[in-house]
Amino acid sequence: MTGRQTRPRREKRVPKPLDKPRLEELALGYVARFATSSRKLEDYLKRKLRERGWEGEDQPPVAATVARYVDLGYIDDAAYAKAKSGGLLRRGYGPRRVSQALGAAGIAEDIREDLKAGEAAQRSAALALARKRRFGPFAAEPVERDKREKQIAAMLRAGHGFDIVRQVMNAESASEAEQWAAEAQDEDDL
Repeated sequence: MTGRQTRPRREKRVPKPLDKPRLEELALGYVARFATSSRKLEDYLKRKLRERGWEGEDQPPVAATVARYVDLGYIDDAAYAKAKSGGLLRRGYGPRRVSQALGAAGIAEDIREDLKAGEAAQRSAALALARKRRFGPFAAEPVERDKREKQIAAMLRAGHGFDIVRQVMNAESASEAEQWAAEAQDEDDL
């Protein structure tokens, strides 16, 4: 025989079906590792049940487990939404994309409305995206029309409104764009 000898393959280990203590263990491990919403935890537990099955005669207590973790304070949808929306805005996403991300995480509409970004935050987010991607006044050199249109489309896909995108893209310089964003901050401070 030349070269390597092949070992017989190990059979894939089939995980045990879940019971109440294992379901609790999975839920606790998940909330310990990740900031999460109640819906994301519920989806996670349901996925694990589909993968592994349930070893009980009664129905798995997914909703009760999630409700208990909310009552204990391990899960706080409002705090999760505030942290998530702040992070997305700092990364340059607009209010529409932030709302979509929160909706996908199962955050209620009233919480999303309470956290809706103000004018200053929207302008700052648009500037952050333009700066990061070197759009408009942050480009190293002037861009051709077709590339400019692609940059505008990228900002719109990121969730920014057309008026804000237009203001950023039409700024003559980076300092002019930053001044425009600062004006909204000054108005919010009043």
